[in-house]
Amino acid sequence: MSEEIKRIKRELVHKGAVIDIYEDTMEFPDGHTAKWDYIHHDGAAAVIPVLPDGRILMVRQYRNALERETIEIPAGKLDDPKEPGIECASRELEEETGYRCEHLEPLLTLHTTVAFCNERIEVFAARNLIPSRQHLDEDEFIDVEAYTMEELKEKIFSGELQDSKTVAAILAYEVKYCQDRMEKRKTGK
Repeated sequence: MSEEIKRIKRELVHKGAVIDIYEDTMEFPDGHTAKWDYIHHDGAAAVIPVLPDGRILMVRQYRNALERETIEIPAGKLDDPKEPGIECASRELEEETGYRCEHLEPLLTLHTTVAFCNERIEVFAARNLIPSRQHLDEDEFIDVEAYTMEELKEKIFSGELQDSKTVAAILAYEVKYCQDRMEKRKTGK
């Protein structure tokens, strides 16, 4: 079916600092056309920073689109569309939390809003953190907070934590890294 739907025109409507907005003219199998919005994003990377005690570092910052502060995993846009996600994640980890890590482990890759945007985020896990210092951009005001997995899941299921990359990353991290520990506690082995 998707082979029968084709874009016949793409027109730039707005070129922004982070996103570009296009109006696409789409043609369907029956011959009619429609206008669809398309948002281009160069991509991003994010990281779950895990302290030795298992708590996860989160960043609290104001988000203009929601007109409120959010709690999220550290993340940022690629400096260049060809920049490796792992380099971006490493940079954002230190800039936003004041920690760095010698080895980031790939966790998952996600597309945030597939209906109208191509933003792709690679998410990494960072363990064995090394204290450093924050390097915030001049328009960034970030507080760093540490939470247990249980506290974060409570925030997810209460609706307090709604950022899609953060929700997906926390739950993926729990499945990949915490299930074995939980099973060992249950069985006593």
